[in-house]
Amino acid sequence: MKKEKISDVIGMIDEKYTDEATSFAAETHTHISNDAQKTSARRVRWGVLAACLALIMITSSAAVAVAAEAREYNAAVTFFEENGLSTGGLTRAEIKEVYRDITSNRFTYGKTADVMRRSVMGYEILQTEPTPEELAALWNNNSKENVIKEKGYDYRIRTTDSYEDKNGQRVFFGFDVSVLECYLDGKLLWKAERGDFYIYGAVHTSAGTAVWGQSYFTLSDTSLTGWIARFDDDGNMIWKKRLDHGFDRELIASVSDNGDGTWTVVSRGERNLLCLSQFDMDGNELSSKMTDVGNLGIGVVAKLGDGYLVQLGNVLGSVRHTARLIKLDRDGNALDSFAYGEDGVDYYITDIAEFGGKIYLSAYAVPTQSGFAGRDEIASILNYIYKNHGDDIMNISDEELTPIVRDNYTAVLLVCDTESGTPTTFYSVKGSLGGKFAVSDGKLTWDVETVMTTFYSPATSSFTVGGTCAVFRYTFDISGTIVEQKDTGETVKYRR
Repeated sequence: MKKEKISDVIGMIDEKYTDEATSFAAETHTHISNDAQKTSARRVRWGVLAACLALIMITSSAAVAVAAEAREYNAAVTFFEENGLSTGGLTRAEIKEVYRDITSNRFTYGKTADVMRRSVMGYEILQTEPTPEELAALWNNNSKENVIKEKGYDYRIRTTDSYEDKNGQRVFFGFDVSVLECYLDGKLLWKAERGDFYIYGAVHTSAGTAVWGQSYFTLSDTSLTGWIARFDDDGNMIWKKRLDHGFDRELIASVSDNGDGTWTVVSRGERNLLCLSQFDMDGNELSSKMTDVGNLGIGVVAKLGDGYLVQLGNVLGSVRHTARLIKLDRDGNALDSFAYGEDGVDYYITDIAEFGGKIYLSAYAVPTQSGFAGRDEIASILNYIYKNHGDDIMNISDEELTPIVRDNYTAVLLVCDTESGTPTTFYSVKGSLGGKFAVSDGKLTWDVETVMTTFYSPATSSFTVGGTCAVFRYTFDISGTIVEQKDTGETVKYRR
């Protein structure tokens, strides 16, 4: 064995072996008497030689073990690289253990799940704090009344206690009237006022406007009825239909256009049933299917191929569901379900789109928190206010509050496989909320609502923390690559 090779191996073995060899020689040397030094010197040399031979034998076996360990570690690292797994935060031993756990199909090692979860490719989109010039522009923009920046059809709903008759006179009902306004590219097309049911939502379709809502109710009412109606392009109601699936309480969550002369209506029956119904353009119900999803509310509904993705959620109680999806076929049969999130973080889905053979989910993430009568999403913000301004909670300035609110939110874009629902890529933007998607001309745009200004309003019944977000728009091509990003100059309100 070459000298340099021996030196290299000795440097790699456990220090206890070299210590033992050294102490053996030293102890032998101390037992040599002064009057027999010359004779014993020869024995000392043989003793040292024996120690060295023992050391070489130990070194050889240690070298074999070291080489075997190195081969396994290199194989594990190669496996991680080939499968896109992250070694971040893992020790050498943990990398090997995860490698053994996966390749043996055991999947019992605690860190394997963490590695697989962190293997999703992620990108952070950086945005700086708003400059004084941006805040000034924001202020000037918000000072303009009735500024509507949306493109395409936009519906605005409000309530009033009276309506305007054909002679222009106000007629007072004594109870709320729903007012629906339809805009196209920011211009008012028509206005409709209904006193027969509350209007909760509207969407433009190829056959006019689909409008939905619920029956009027009082505190003594135990039943709630869902209604759907079709309006023409001038705002005249063509027909209205009361949902009748045998429920005491049924609320419509979404109406979508199938593009074939039918509408899909997704509603929630009682507290646990998801109902998917199909209607023709004359208001006839063609089919309906009920699925028990538990006590979960219904959020965003999106087309997925021939079927649908429906968001379910519940932030009350000990078990929280903030980002759960169920996949349904055209008839309403449940095919699969997915849940998103991680330990210590809640995801809130705001929009869904199918694009380029993938599912795109717009969401925002907040640290898991609770308290303040169900205001879980902003509990840490309120905790800060009461802790630092308990004597005068109104004394917190916007300048102090805004960074705290920004720190609470991260906009998230998840790109998921359409079959498994597994995220393959994610984008994140700190200090922001995920907004709406739009697909046109073979591209997808994602709006990110970045918190710019805030204010604290504990006396307001509809919200506690409010503010304004600037809208930044990111454009993706069919491969999922960002091809453009810009500040739209648009603003949206933040209310929690």
